[in-house]
Amino acid sequence: MLREWRSELNRLLILIATAALFGLIIGKLTLVVLVAVLGYLAQMMFQLYRLNHWLEDLPETKQKDPPEATGVWGWIFDGIYRLQRREREAVNHLKSILDKAQESSAALEMAVVMINHRGNLEWWNKAAETLLGFRIGQDQQQGVTNLLREPRFFEYFEGRNYSEPLRIQSPIKKNLILEFQITLFGEGERLMLVRDVSQMHRLESMRKDFVGNVSHELRTPITVINGYLETLLDHKDSVAPRWVKPLEQMHQQSQRMENIVRDLLTLSRLETKALSKEQDRIDVNSLLREIKSEAEQVFENKSHSFELESVPDIYVKGNISELYSAISNLVFNAAKYTPENGKIILNASLNAKGLDVAVIDNGAGIAEQHIPRLTERFYRVDESRSTDTGGTGLGLAIVKHVLARHGANLEIFSELGEGSRFVCHFPKERLLAAAPTQADKLERSA
Repeated sequence: MLREWRSELNRLLILIATAALFGLIIGKLTLVVLVAVLGYLAQMMFQLYRLNHWLEDLPETKQKDPPEATGVWGWIFDGIYRLQRREREAVNHLKSILDKAQESSAALEMAVVMINHRGNLEWWNKAAETLLGFRIGQDQQQGVTNLLREPRFFEYFEGRNYSEPLRIQSPIKKNLILEFQITLFGEGERLMLVRDVSQMHRLESMRKDFVGNVSHELRTPITVINGYLETLLDHKDSVAPRWVKPLEQMHQQSQRMENIVRDLLTLSRLETKALSKEQDRIDVNSLLREIKSEAEQVFENKSHSFELESVPDIYVKGNISELYSAISNLVFNAAKYTPENGKIILNASLNAKGLDVAVIDNGAGIAEQHIPRLTERFYRVDESRSTDTGGTGLGLAIVKHVLARHGANLEIFSELGEGSRFVCHFPKERLLAAAPTQADKLERSA
């Protein structure tokens, strides 16, 4: 590049020197030099005109070769041409990648939808037309919430919390159950993936119905068996000594089976029945005090220390019996699996995201590999320990379902030998304002 500009400068100097020499000969130095410079400038303007004309006509004529020129202008024309050629190659490469991506997405059974930052449809594949009823040409740049009018989808889309997928009926086929998963990218754009989970939904429904029906049918015979065993044990003096121990073991196992059936029925109810719209106004501190008092009575023989740490005036909306069951389950589990003279802390604290209710113990702790699976049904860290304590393996699964019904979630922190911390995160939408006291009411009326 520097060489070309030096050559062009040399030509300009030679032109001026020649014009000056000629001007001296004829006695008109200034005029001849001025004419030479103007001629040079005219040539430059002509080359600029050629450059502009070439660039304007290039997209229409698809001209490949630049205009012929010498010197620095030849270098400029060639340089621009090389840049354009590289740009065309890059554009063609990207176009081929996009074409392959569109072809591959078109073959997917899953609907793929691209949504811009305004919430309007940018692009979708063939499956989106089948599952969602989108129409090419008509629905382009339409708002996705205008086409999918399900209230649950609107809340999910506008809430921007896409950690969990959403399941709703197809807007065009009521017998289809669709699962929506949205991912944010770019500057507010969204990628929406939709798949048909009707078969999976039917299998889950069949499983729920089976568990519920079997548990219901087992409850009566187990209750009868347990009742007869209790009667026999109440009169064990009249029973042969060799039958006492088998009867005690049968009674123990029948009670355990009764507890399992009860928890299975509870889970079935939580899965099949929606949370009532008319919910209770719950005083969290009062609820925790009641749970603490019951735990102290139940585990009096283990000499545990139960402490309550909370700020005053915390109120939430929800089902009080369900939340009592969930939190008491966590407290009772902590007490069961903590050695004697342990310490159990019930903590309630407010933060920017809402309310955290934590149950903390100084027990043996749980190994890290077990924590992700603790809320699974019948999952046990230690089979023998759970059997000794009379656990059903369903307690944490019930806690998880109760919290999910209240828009909350459970987070578990634990280390072996360091105890455990179970935290229930309630969203701020669940919080209620403190009820005015009688003094406040009198002050306002005055």
